[in-house]
Amino acid sequence: MPSISASRRALLALAAACALPAAAQSGYPSRPIVLVVPQAAGGTNDIVGRIVGQKLGEVLGGSAVVENRPGAGGNIGTQYVARGPKDGHTLLMTISSSQAINPSLYKSPGFDPVKDFVPLGLVGAVPNVLLVNPAFPAQNLTEFLALARKSGDALQYASAGNGTLNHLLGEMLNSMAGLKLQHVPYKGVAPALNDVLGGQLPMLFASLPSALSHIQAGKLRAIAVSGAKRSPTLPNVPAIAEAVPGYDGQLWIGLFAPTGLPAPVQAQLEEGMRKTMAAKDLRDKLEQQGVEIAPPTTPAQFAALLQDDLAKWARIVKSSGASVD
Repeated sequence: MPSISASRRALLALAAACALPAAAQSGYPSRPIVLVVPQAAGGTNDIVGRIVGQKLGEVLGGSAVVENRPGAGGNIGTQYVARGPKDGHTLLMTISSSQAINPSLYKSPGFDPVKDFVPLGLVGAVPNVLLVNPAFPAQNLTEFLALARKSGDALQYASAGNGTLNHLLGEMLNSMAGLKLQHVPYKGVAPALNDVLGGQLPMLFASLPSALSHIQAGKLRAIAVSGAKRSPTLPNVPAIAEAVPGYDGQLWIGLFAPTGLPAPVQAQLEEGMRKTMAAKDLRDKLEQQGVEIAPPTTPAQFAALLQDDLAKWARIVKSSGASVD
């Protein structure tokens, strides 16, 4: 068998390398990717993070796991990623309430949502739902608004805490609809939800994935959704905007990396998220959870969405007077 010259061997090696996927050439990922979720297990972001992480790991030829680091409204986990390694193995799966509201709500959130992070991919939007106990007299949005206006400041609504999205959605409704709903903060959405289920308080805003099973079981009544249009998951439930023009308070979910990633790794992650979000099996699973899949969105478009929301929620936080030290 004739021998292969050194130059011939070099050419063959180069050709083989070019044929390998980019991840194999760069050695990334070299270990499991950690998606830090800055909220507790079982919440909307946790549910979505696990679904997206599994598919993203497959697409990148490795694996991805969720690590919950809750606390301070999402600031603890977000700070952890901002200050962590910049090699693409530690990423942030977060929601707009942490990334776009906290910088205005907290005097020192411990991170800059723009300077400390680069957006990799937008997953989609999750509407919140205005929910009432089944014993509540109003049956629909029109009746609810009429009753709320008649009741003045007698009606209370629960939230997961001061400055949380479900608090600010109520404040935005008060401002735009001329209501005087009284805010009752809890330490987390679970106790707030439990008290509305038990009838201690009449209503709250909650994310659709966290409330869907209660709605389907008839334990809570959905009055309206917080997005600008109806949710495909609840097509018979109106959007608040149908009665209060301009009202729009959806929660978005997306994947970020800490600023400073090597360019090839960032490019792989951006492409990986593009392929992940195009996968039909992933989209089906997310839609079953009430997630409205984002249209194809570039990282630059995602960055612009973040900037818009930072300005929007800064105005709402200021008008509500909410603040967390």
